[in-house]
Amino acid sequence: MRIGVLAGKTGFSQETIRYYEKIGLIPSPGRSDANYRDYGVAFVDRLRFIANCRSLDMTLDEVRHLLELRENPEARCGEANALLADHLQHVRERIAELNQLARQLEVIQQQCGEDVAARDCGILNELDRMEPPAEDSRDSHVPGSHGHRPG
Repeated sequence: MRIGVLAGKTGFSQETIRYYEKIGLIPSPGRSDANYRDYGVAFVDRLRFIANCRSLDMTLDEVRHLLELRENPEARCGEANALLADHLQHVRERIAELNQLARQLEVIQQQCGEDVAARDCGILNELDRMEPPAEDSRDSHVPGSHGHRPG
């Protein structure tokens, strides 16, 4: 099947499918007589597995590791369990960070005097006074993402 059909069956864009091929999450497909990429049913299954992992907010490296385990039926399930335990810990840490962020936003929001001019706005003034956090204090298990999830 051509990439457009594969995209339709999996919900991934053609660009993402090509990216996953480029970084080795999916193998390079064969070519048709007309030199088009020719994806088989196994690509649908693999991309659905990837989609399931990504829906759980797993990084591409975590997905890659799980794919390696999936391709090795003799591998120990404990490796998948350890990876999931680590991921769960990252999720719990992120929840704690988001709860702290919500509390901070609530404090800033309380600075609002809705009927005052913007120059006297407590929210804007508080944002001017705050010190931005150090770059490394916002790390998540997705390096450099800070909430951005490509792919």
